[in-house]
Amino acid sequence: MRRLLAVTAIAALLAPPVSLPVRAQANPQTPQNPPVQVIPRTQPPPPPAQKKETVIRAAAELVLVDVQVTGRDGRPVKGLRPEQFTVLEDNKQQKVDTFDYYDIETIETAGKENQAPVVLSLGSVAPPEQIRAIVRDRRMIVLFFDLTSMQPDEIIRAHDAALRFINEQMTPADLVGAVTFGNRLDILANFTNNRDLLARAIQRVRPGKDSELAGMATAAAAEGEEDVTPDTGAAFTADETEFNIFNTDRKLAALQGIAQLLRGIPGKKAVIHFGGGITQTGQENRSQLRAATDAANRSNVSFYTVDTRGLMAEVPGGDAAQASAGGRSMFSGAAVFRQAGSRQDSRETLSTLATDTGGRSFYDLGDFSEVFKRVQQDSAGYYLLGYYSTNSRRDGRWREIKVRVNASGINVRHRDGYYAPKEFGVFTTEDRERQLEEAMRSETPRVELALALDTAHFHLTPNEIFVPIAAKLASSALDWAEKSGRRETEFDFALEVRERRSNAVVAALRDTVKVRLEAERFRQIQRQAIVYQGGVLLGPGNYKLKFLARENESGRVGTFEETLSLPAARPDRMELSSVLLSSQIEPVRKTEEVKTKALAPDARLQRTPLEVAGERMIPSVTRVFTPEQRLYVLFQAYVPSKADYRKLRGGLIFFRGGARVSETPLVEPAEIDPKTHTAVFRVSLPLEKFALGRYMVQAVVVETGGTHAAFERNYFALRPAPAPAATPGS
Repeated sequence: MRRLLAVTAIAALLAPPVSLPVRAQANPQTPQNPPVQVIPRTQPPPPPAQKKETVIRAAAELVLVDVQVTGRDGRPVKGLRPEQFTVLEDNKQQKVDTFDYYDIETIETAGKENQAPVVLSLGSVAPPEQIRAIVRDRRMIVLFFDLTSMQPDEIIRAHDAALRFINEQMTPADLVGAVTFGNRLDILANFTNNRDLLARAIQRVRPGKDSELAGMATAAAAEGEEDVTPDTGAAFTADETEFNIFNTDRKLAALQGIAQLLRGIPGKKAVIHFGGGITQTGQENRSQLRAATDAANRSNVSFYTVDTRGLMAEVPGGDAAQASAGGRSMFSGAAVFRQAGSRQDSRETLSTLATDTGGRSFYDLGDFSEVFKRVQQDSAGYYLLGYYSTNSRRDGRWREIKVRVNASGINVRHRDGYYAPKEFGVFTTEDRERQLEEAMRSETPRVELALALDTAHFHLTPNEIFVPIAAKLASSALDWAEKSGRRETEFDFALEVRERRSNAVVAALRDTVKVRLEAERFRQIQRQAIVYQGGVLLGPGNYKLKFLARENESGRVGTFEETLSLPAARPDRMELSSVLLSSQIEPVRKTEEVKTKALAPDARLQRTPLEVAGERMIPSVTRVFTPEQRLYVLFQAYVPSKADYRKLRGGLIFFRGGARVSETPLVEPAEIDPKTHTAVFRVSLPLEKFALGRYMVQAVVVETGGTHAAFERNYFALRPAPAPAATPGS
């Protein structure tokens, strides 16, 4: 089964940890400006020293602006000096700290015999100096084919246009790459000037199953407009609005991904996006649209969006690709107006993206050669100016940029502005959701919030396995808000489990948890930990698990990944579950200290395997104990139908350094479930007589007088108790 699980919440006073709830389960601008690159810098050069006071700038953003200066003949103007440029941000003059000129024309006019072969990975991680030597004075173009938004004839049209560009318009200065977006983002060719290699890559752009999504791409009517529903003859027609919002976010996330991939390559990059439009106007997806724009600006990427539907006449009422509209729309003219409006709406998001990244949008074209010509003209040669903004506010607002050049008879083209960095405190709900999604999808671990995680497995049925999730966070490392004498904090927890071979998501979990503690209670847990408990139901198999936690006062995120191998049940032999270790047992009860908002509730278990006789075990995530604590051990035995579960006995054997050092007497099961042939054992013992060190504990279950037996192991460490906190006077 693939379900989310929900279980009741607990909060417990610690020498062990405190337990959290248990759940198992645009701003359009003129489209004529190249991008701005915003590069975080921890410690910029300090301002000039002053006699009476010292100004320390703790953080700043280096803003890079591409500036194209052309003469009356349209050719680049070279040889300008830094002092001839004036940069204004929100009408305040900025000091130009870096200055460079990229002379594309020099290589472009060189003969083919002087053209050296170049191949550079789109996601290159080579040293910047090495990459700069390769791409210096070269034009970098990525051909991006969005197969999910194009009909088969549109894909063929884009394919043919790309081949003509490579064979007829590509110059010696051009480094071209090719990328497709379908079920995933695929790189067909890295940056190269090898025409044969590029032609073979473009030949792989063919209509297929990915283009079937284009048939669902119908933008929903805006507020106040009349929607038109096709008459499919069915009793119920599903509303595709939610699908379209998700689909748009996915497309914009792909564009964000390609921009981030290009970040390590210096210089201006142009991405030519071939697509049949993006549904929704951008209002429903403004957070993801802004994220894609920010990624492009930081990576010095300009998007040039091409509507591959080209110049074509609309058939009133729609063509044979869709069902006829129902109701009165055909008689009132609403269907015709809706056709034109939907087509225009599908262009708006891409037009905004192109505008805000310094590119251009192209529609109603029968010949796409003009697109490539304009991209080449925009990158014939440009000045790259860098400055540290005097505006230190991280409010996420749009900042307008103006560049003036002290020279006569010239035209200046540059990016109109950029979005300022944004602190977590001013994140919108959409921003917060996007942050979690990016952290979950990222291959790079997030470590701002340190956490540890432990899992186990318990069979509920032969094909259902309960996997408890326990995550531990240090309480002292969290940001607590003080309100009315209480301390509060809030967390978001998310879990995703994927099947290892297919990479398909088979289980997910999402909780928002708020913790409110009285002053005395807060002081008690300052040197302890907070533990989140949850769990999912899975079938036997091999999985990849990724867990994410975000502390919502500061916005810090931590992730944890591990693999799971869940064995199938063997009905002909006795088997044991995982051996769960703990130092804390709590009554199953609700608490006002912890409140949970389950954002994806589904099936609920009335009782989990961690609950025995009205008490719940709080798993030890780190499995580190002290002699003053009591060790609780929980495990289950799954008994063959022919065995007599009334004769089962279980116990523990302890090993240290490979030698057997202690054992417990064999005891009867704490609980027995005849329906599932499951026997539950819970053994506890004090640790005060154990020597410090590392141990292996082996759980053993035998059928007295019978033939069945099984064992399972786990490990723990015993260390001295921490020293008491120092008094204020010491």
